[in-house]
Amino acid sequence: MTHVSPATHFASTGTVHIVEDDPGVSDSLRSLLQALGHDVVSHPDAESFFESAPPSDHDVVIVDLGLPGIGGAQVIRWLDRLTPRPRVVAISGQPQKVIEDELRDIPSVRLLRKPLSGDSLVAVL
Repeated sequence: MTHVSPATHFASTGTVHIVEDDPGVSDSLRSLLQALGHDVVSHPDAESFFESAPPSDHDVVIVDLGLPGIGGAQVIRWLDRLTPRPRVVAISGQPQKVIEDELRDIPSVRLLRKPLSGDSLVAVL
């Protein structure tokens, strides 16, 4: 990830939920977001995310599409049914065709490709 200055100003967000099974990616995202002043909760899989309280509309949920078990696209579909809906960012290192197939029936989701850059992440928050 590239370096982003903690002094950068962002729109107000609640908690950032990271649903990512790769501990290296999850830890990097957590460190960057906390350095920027965000409250962060990490979940290693969809199942643990579903066991926690649902996110609010002020929250951001970053979801890896390639989760084991319940996949990231299923998590996003569930989030889409919440009222009000949190902001959702999908992340993936999968080939474009796989991503398109996963997100085909999901009308509006922001997507970031791995490897992530700090600047691209900040831009979607």
